[in-house]
Amino acid sequence: MTESSMKKLASTLLDAITDKDPLVQEQVCSALCSLGEVRPVETLRACEEYLRQHDKLAHPYRAAVLRAMERVLSSHASELDKDTASTIILLASSEMTKTKDLVWDWQQAASGVLVAVGRQFISKVMEELLRRLHPGTLPHCAVLHTLASLSVANAFGVVPFLPSVLSSLLPVLGVAKQDTVRVAFCSALQRFSEGALEYLANLDRAPDPTVRKDAFATDIFSAYDVLFHQWLQSREAKLRLAVVEALGPMSHLLPSERLEEQLPKLLPGILALYKKHAETFYLSKSLGQILEAAVSVGSRTLETQLDALLAALHSQICVPVESSSPLVMSNQKEVLRCFTVLACSSPDRLLAFLLPRLDTSNERTRVGTLQVVRHVINSAGSTNTRITLMLPSPVT
Repeated sequence: MTESSMKKLASTLLDAITDKDPLVQEQVCSALCSLGEVRPVETLRACEEYLRQHDKLAHPYRAAVLRAMERVLSSHASELDKDTASTIILLASSEMTKTKDLVWDWQQAASGVLVAVGRQFISKVMEELLRRLHPGTLPHCAVLHTLASLSVANAFGVVPFLPSVLSSLLPVLGVAKQDTVRVAFCSALQRFSEGALEYLANLDRAPDPTVRKDAFATDIFSAYDVLFHQWLQSREAKLRLAVVEALGPMSHLLPSERLEEQLPKLLPGILALYKKHAETFYLSKSLGQILEAAVSVGSRTLETQLDALLAALHSQICVPVESSSPLVMSNQKEVLRCFTVLACSSPDRLLAFLLPRLDTSNERTRVGTLQVVRHVINSAGSTNTRITLMLPSPVT
């Protein structure tokens, strides 16, 4: 197929994207993707040119074209030249931020294009996103979402930019009043922290092996201060859970002395939420991450919180699992993981708590306790022998 005939075919398909029949729209997108498999660069250029020339095209159709572009890019981003990549990045950034209102299907489609290109041209994408962060002004929610997604898709590429990103975002955290914006900030901070932890855990493969936790610790603590002391007090359950999800990975990046200082408030703050939320998976997951962070720095404060932790976790494990919901089952796994962390740091205290509960007449309590003991024996590593020797009889 010649370049002119390919361009004509792409143009014909794109003109048909506005057909009122959803089935036709779907077939057009599928045909564009098929064309993109054969001639990816030309197809992407045709899509970019079409959107640029049809500025009045309604956003559902714009989103459809962008989704087709993302699908082509997911397999062929490496075939782009720098000029084409730059053109697509500018287009997607413009589409994503064209309106301040939340038009999620359109903005998410544009964000997907940036993430797909960012797997191959991360510097260019990050430079464009940083250009969208203006001092003293709240960023567009879609920009936050894209930064978060990129941190997952390409942690090695994003982490070197994190100091610049955080220095732009942190001054405006206090300005964010809408829950939707706060949730977007929480999601971004969660993903930034997860990306940083992945980077630090794989320094042998990282582009800059000299990066250390200190590069993020101060900024992450500043963000933690706002999230924990202000946003966690919200009446909005979705925001509270978003804060909790972020605090888990963020705790691993806090300066050791700051984490130790915060634990007497942080742990009771998380435990109190068990009474406010019916769905507790995210609480237990975050709690497990915080406990791991505390143990990793040799926290002495953890001992003073142990009784309350064990009681709350034991209550969770003794709740009958009447639902087949994946989140309910996952919560059980996260609670058991918390017990494993505590078994490694305080095996004597854990056993002193568990053993009397094996003799109770309450069946739920006995079953839950047996579940904990069995799990701890199987996964407590170096504490395994010590725990087994202290048990009164074999647990089966």
